[in-house]
Amino acid sequence: MAREAEPSRILIFGGTGYIGKHIARASVAFGHPTCIYARPAGPRTKPLNLDLRREFRSTGIRIIEGELDEHEKIVTALKQVDIVISALAYPQVPDQLKIIDAIVAAGNIKRFVPSDFGCEEDKITPLPPFEEFLEKKRKIRRATEAAGIPFTFVATNCLAAYFINVLLHPHSPHDEIVVYGDGEANAVLNYEEDVGKYTIKVANDPRACNRVVSYRPKPSIISQHQLISLWEEKTGRSFKRVYVPEEDLVKLSQTLPPPENIPVSILHSIFVKGDLMSYEIDDDDLEVSRMYPEMQLTTIDQLLNIFLTDPPEPARAAFG
Repeated sequence: MAREAEPSRILIFGGTGYIGKHIARASVAFGHPTCIYARPAGPRTKPLNLDLRREFRSTGIRIIEGELDEHEKIVTALKQVDIVISALAYPQVPDQLKIIDAIVAAGNIKRFVPSDFGCEEDKITPLPPFEEFLEKKRKIRRATEAAGIPFTFVATNCLAAYFINVLLHPHSPHDEIVVYGDGEANAVLNYEEDVGKYTIKVANDPRACNRVVSYRPKPSIISQHQLISLWEEKTGRSFKRVYVPEEDLVKLSQTLPPPENIPVSILHSIFVKGDLMSYEIDDDDLEVSRMYPEMQLTTIDQLLNIFLTDPPEPARAAFG
């Protein structure tokens, strides 16, 4: 059983973003005093973001508005919390060096969870565009370790609702579904709400201090063919499967201009090479479903039911 912990004061960078909002909601649900460090709202702030800020304030979340280059403001915010979680989008990954500097200056942070929220970058070697993407995240890991900051690195694998939208296009009327490679490689699709809950759990868990934690529950492991077949069962439809050979994805990764070459390299890594399942998790490794067997996760079958009744809107990842 997981150890019970006293509520921690948590500060989330990127807490109004795609995965950050789920982490923030989970933090409040678990009873933690929660703050979000976010860019100041202005004329260009999207209405959905403003709605989210109003929702968060109504639940007791404190929103600190500031930029990542406001060192003293960040240090002041850090001195009021125990745990820092970064859910910044990919273009801001290098800016986490500023957060690390502020954590060192504050001197009181008990745990830092940098913005990984994807594959276990220390264990795979994908195509060059994705490799360069991951190298920026590795630099943050190494800087965190070098600074002596207590950390937890999370390998959350695929965010399920995001990738179901990418693979199945459930919002669009169509008769075809693209299959990458032969469709047999297993991937790991974890529902975003579960990722938020698990992240708050591991950030507060002494067992996860200075460790990598994998999010690889068995019910979240699925191939493209299995996913499409399950969707066909749910919808009562039959889809033509259009195959994109591996060599086509490799060529696109070489010929598309940055950052357009990154998504195809990610698809190759996950759904052709099967990188998410390319290494073993042994008894000494930390895996969330083993750490918290009492938690009820959302299965892919259950998530597809959500897509039938109230489908999550497609999201666009920022790569540039």
